[in-house]
Amino acid sequence: MTQLRTETNITRRILAGIIDYGIIYLFSFAIIFLLGEPNDEGTYHLTGAPALLPIFIWLIVTVGFESYLGGTFGNSIVGLKAIPISGRNRNLTFGQSFKRHLMDPVDMFFFGLVGIVIIKSTDQNQRVGDLWGKTIVVKMKYLTESNMPNNQSA
Repeated sequence: MTQLRTETNITRRILAGIIDYGIIYLFSFAIIFLLGEPNDEGTYHLTGAPALLPIFIWLIVTVGFESYLGGTFGNSIVGLKAIPISGRNRNLTFGQSFKRHLMDPVDMFFFGLVGIVIIKSTDQNQRVGDLWGKTIVVKMKYLTESNMPNNQSA
C-alpha cells in the first residue's frame, strides 16, 4: 500500500484559513449590517432567526464546500485538500468535515500556535480537527492515481 505524502504546509494552511474566514466574516458582517438593528452605541446586532445566519454561512463555507464540492475556497486556491486518513482521494463526509471545522477555534487559538505545534508534532501533520475527524491534508498534486493506496482514486 502506498502512503500519501503529508507535509506541514503551514504557510499554505494559514493562507487558506485567512481566505476562508475572510469570506465568512465578510458575509457575516454584511448580513449583520443589512439585517441588524443599530443600538444606542451605533453598533448593529441580530436577534431571533436572523442571528443564526452567520452560523449557517460558516457551515456552508467550511463544511458544505468541503464535503460536497471537495474543498473550501481557501484550500482549493492554495492547492491543498483534506481527505480521509485512509488516503482515499474522495470528499470528506459531512461528519468528518464538521469535526475538523468544529475544532477550528482550538487550532486557531493564540494566533494559530496550537494548530502549528500539533501539526509539527504529529506523524501525518494533523491539527486537532484532523485528529478528531480522522483526516489528513495533502497537496492536490499528490492526489494522482499512481499515489493512491491500492490505486483507488474514487
